[in-house]
Amino acid sequence: MKSVKVPASVPSNKKNEYLKNYRLLTNNSGNLLLIAGDQKIEHLNEDFYGPNISPEDRNPEHLFRIAAASQGGAFATHLGLISRYGLDYPSVPYIIKLNGKTNLGTGDKNSSRVWWDVKDIVAFKKQSGLNITAIGYTLYLGGTYEAEMLKEAAKAIFEAHQAGLLAILWVYPRAKGINEEDVHTIAGGAGVAAALDADFVKIKYPYSVKDKNAAAVRFREAVEAAGRTKIVCVGGDKRPVKDLLEFLEVQSKVSGTSGLAIGRNLHQRSLEEATRLCEAIGSIIFYNKNAKEALAIFNKKIKAKTTSSSKIFGIF
Repeated sequence: MKSVKVPASVPSNKKNEYLKNYRLLTNNSGNLLLIAGDQKIEHLNEDFYGPNISPEDRNPEHLFRIAAASQGGAFATHLGLISRYGLDYPSVPYIIKLNGKTNLGTGDKNSSRVWWDVKDIVAFKKQSGLNITAIGYTLYLGGTYEAEMLKEAAKAIFEAHQAGLLAILWVYPRAKGINEEDVHTIAGGAGVAAALDADFVKIKYPYSVKDKNAAAVRFREAVEAAGRTKIVCVGGDKRPVKDLLEFLEVQSKVSGTSGLAIGRNLHQRSLEEATRLCEAIGSIIFYNKNAKEALAIFNKKIKAKTTSSSKIFGIF
């Protein structure tokens, strides 16, 4: 693994803790396979029950089983689910989401309040002994509560770094008149994440553009805007595996992104299929395989590596 530039907001006595969490979070690669489970609140049961969704997905434990079998994935969800199931899956690196909202009601949906302070997460990590590696926060730009959310995010990131944890932002420009698919606007959100000192930022990707390579070239603007804050793209709606892997390849090799955040595309499948998909995705994110090689891994024509060959990890 390449050297990691530890943020100045991490105190000297917490640098080793930060680096340990970085290794766990990224499978010792510097890149992130984020398995998203926060939709249990964000989308209620829409993503977990219905046609073309595996019956296994009706049980919240399905998410933990996938994460445990993923060979390098980190699982992002809220503290309550981790409290209920985490002790049965102690090897999983966890990202605890600090805020959330449902998709019900008629109020301002472009807001999301903090539920736990970072000190609560630190206490839970110590009490449980689980691999709590990072906090996560969803930030909506352009809405009524933008200023309040920016303040909450900035404070949470600083407190996480003070404790040796990493911080990941979900950043979505979302308000009346905003085109959420516009790369220039998305890049602005990535720049905000950098200004807030986030380690990773999860942002949208223009999946609707037919020319995959042209979209990836255009998306470089977001990667450049984020600077040392690494970008992971949302996985989006469930799509054929071949398309998913091809998008991931151009994102990483053309745009220069540092991973993928995947939810519906993963957990709506059976555990067996989801495990093979994680292995295929991980081969691109962690081992620089191409989409064709990754698809062969998904189809079990060849077997992916299970451990990283790179052990170099330093501070500068």
